[in-house]
Amino acid sequence: MNPNKEFMLEAIKLSVEKMEAGFGGPFGCVIVKDGKIIARGYNNVTSSHDPTAHAEVDAIRKACKELGTFQLDDCELYTSCEPCPMCLGAIYWARPKVVYYGNTKADAAQIGFDDQFIYDELDKPMTERSIPMIQFMAEEAHAGFKAWEAKADKTEY
Repeated sequence: MNPNKEFMLEAIKLSVEKMEAGFGGPFGCVIVKDGKIIARGYNNVTSSHDPTAHAEVDAIRKACKELGTFQLDDCELYTSCEPCPMCLGAIYWARPKVVYYGNTKADAAQIGFDDQFIYDELDKPMTERSIPMIQFMAEEAHAGFKAWEAKADKTEY
């Protein structure tokens, strides 16, 4: 893989400009396909009142809309910081071919964006997590899964 300095500089520029404009934290992301930026994302958690509005999620949503698909397997993702657990999950679902990042999660923790508690929670049994996770009405919920299994015209992913 050969990272492109200009694409990372664009992600970094977004992280600073959008943070200074009051959108949210200092995080930016660009998604590239065939040597062109197809989507730009930035953290806008506080301005949109949306805890999922991280730079990578924002860019993934925009790129998928631009391409008319839910997978980015021919794309490169450049992000100003190592992805958090939520963004990492979104990235794996989107399936880009590579992720390039600038700052590390340790760098982010030093300025108040510490996600270690989430990694710690994932290692705990559900009964020991800080937010209770209680299975409820499993049999009834399984109806949706049965319907999915039987659906002849489903789009696999």
